[in-house]
Amino acid sequence: MDVRDDDQSQMFSRPERDRDVMKHWERVLNGEECSSDALRRLIDDSWRRCLNAHVDPSKYQAPPPLSENSLYSLQQKHGDLLSASTPVMAMARDFLAETGTIMVLTDHSGTILSLEGDHATREEGESMNMTPGASWSETACGTNAIGTAIAVRHPVQIHSAEHYCAGIKRWTCSSTVILDPYDSSVLGAIDVSGLHQTYNRHSLALVVATASKIEGRLAKHEMGIRFRLLERCMHRLTHSSGDGVVVFDRRGNPVKTNERAEEALNQLAVGRIGSRRLDIASISLGHATDDGLPAGLQGWIAPEWLEPVFDNGQRIGTLLTIPIFRPRAAHSNAATLVAESAAQEPSKLDCVVGKDPALVESVERARQLSKSNVPVLLLGETGVGKEVFAKGIHDCGSAKSAPFVVVNCGGLSRELLATELFGYADGSFTGARRGGMMGKIEAANGGTLFLDELGEMPLDMQPHLLRVLEEGEIYRLGENAPRKVKFRLITATNRDLRKEVTDGRFRMDLYYRVAVTSIRIPPLRDRLSDIPVLSRALLEKLALHHGVPAPQLSAADLGDLSSYSWPGNVRELRNVLESMLLTGERPRSIIHTDEPQVRGIRPFDTPMHGGEQQMFGIGEVRDSRRLEEAEREAILSAIDGSHGNMALAARSLGIAKSTLYLKLKKFGLDALVERAREVHAKGH
Repeated sequence: MDVRDDDQSQMFSRPERDRDVMKHWERVLNGEECSSDALRRLIDDSWRRCLNAHVDPSKYQAPPPLSENSLYSLQQKHGDLLSASTPVMAMARDFLAETGTIMVLTDHSGTILSLEGDHATREEGESMNMTPGASWSETACGTNAIGTAIAVRHPVQIHSAEHYCAGIKRWTCSSTVILDPYDSSVLGAIDVSGLHQTYNRHSLALVVATASKIEGRLAKHEMGIRFRLLERCMHRLTHSSGDGVVVFDRRGNPVKTNERAEEALNQLAVGRIGSRRLDIASISLGHATDDGLPAGLQGWIAPEWLEPVFDNGQRIGTLLTIPIFRPRAAHSNAATLVAESAAQEPSKLDCVVGKDPALVESVERARQLSKSNVPVLLLGETGVGKEVFAKGIHDCGSAKSAPFVVVNCGGLSRELLATELFGYADGSFTGARRGGMMGKIEAANGGTLFLDELGEMPLDMQPHLLRVLEEGEIYRLGENAPRKVKFRLITATNRDLRKEVTDGRFRMDLYYRVAVTSIRIPPLRDRLSDIPVLSRALLEKLALHHGVPAPQLSAADLGDLSSYSWPGNVRELRNVLESMLLTGERPRSIIHTDEPQVRGIRPFDTPMHGGEQQMFGIGEVRDSRRLEEAEREAILSAIDGSHGNMALAARSLGIAKSTLYLKLKKFGLDALVERAREVHAKGH
């Protein structure tokens, strides 16, 4: 800009500046090439756009508004925007009345949808058609905050003489665009206007804050529609009779597939489209009306494959079912050979032990998904074996000889996680390894990247991961040149990512990227019938690892193991069995010991997140108070035994010193540390 925005408020208060702006306006209208320190670059550019569009500078009002019926149709079309904006604008009503201003909401073209604010100012605005249904784009009304903000896509403040049309120059207005949280397209604009004496530099901050609130409400609304869409389609996704199923949102973009969708698309690509591959993410149906087919339907899609999805009378999406044509084995020797070969190939997922129907279904789903490269989200509590599933999917896939790289997003600080994922260039920071370091994403090139505890990833790092997934390239820290990467993504979490998105802790666009398909792994307490066979398998594996004979589990042992709720799932069961193997104790004495660190509740770990609290069984909830008392006693004993030496106390407890400090604060034991040190000092 020719004039800095921080000087703008001072210039607006000088009448001589308005005179300079008016002189410049007259020279521009006369076609003279001129420059003035009084004119901002934003205004000069806008005036010249108005000249090129042949806007009449003598206008004193906007074009006549739409008819009542046309306005009603327009408001219905932008119902989501109006619904999100109405309560936000109502909150500003009293402030607007006090300042003699009005707040205006428009659609993406600058047509006014609604107004709020001072009654006298609204009447004044009606004289120049600042009323619902009137267009305030630059081509309709020249330079004004609404039209110019839409033209440049960022907040603007237009004061008095800076307006292009003569009849609007006695007004001052501030506006910014409202962006679609889905694709950042312009949905509309929010504006605060008043007569020139109401100018306030804070009006611009008000419209920016208002637009942000509206965008937040739109995002929450969009998320709710997505959730309802997936809930309504879940049965079809899991019971599709062997066909490929793709769920599209109301905009015509794919949001979820079943495990057979890619196979169906590949079959179509070879047989009908003439292409070797058809990417699910590239398919778009176009926007669908409530009573018709989506606009812009691609030619290879048969109309009978489409089914609208309704909720409360509103179309919220479309279901595409792609039939898979399977030749009979008797007429296809090649197909028979392939099937026999697949049947003879041992599956790495066979290491998942158990016959519970829910577990068997999860294993079968993992085996089916291993044949495609779509992202898979593993859902389950801590300790259920999500990494085992991830490794099994990788080993059963076509790239099983390629790298399988694991990153725990919750076990590292933000800075360490960034370097772990993306790597860094030589000399990018003090202490950097000579020659730089390859990140885990780059190391997984050609293979599989498994991101465990994805819900723990910091919010500001999520856009960088999203860009890698969308662009297929990565930048090492400190480098400007991208590196191409291609990998299969598997993620896992014990959090409810949908709630995390709603609460603003996880990006909606990243959620739909990683959750194309998902597998829910049941907790051990829901498949207690698998305890005997699972326990024997684990004991044999542990005995082989430690080089000792595997003990036999008695009926009483199995009864004790099967009656426990296993909040730590398979991991806790393994720990109990390993302790039994090495100490000779029976499972009952290990499970019901008073030492909390053996019970699998992980009392000395970092505090659990909300999603993890659901791991506790009924028995564990009942005993939680006793466990906390035992944990407190263990900490007291460690502090007393170390005479207040925190490093020794933490070491004896087997936890980090930082975790011990958190526990001291939790139980209010900080003062006891000093007391233990004083007692020790007096004794010496």
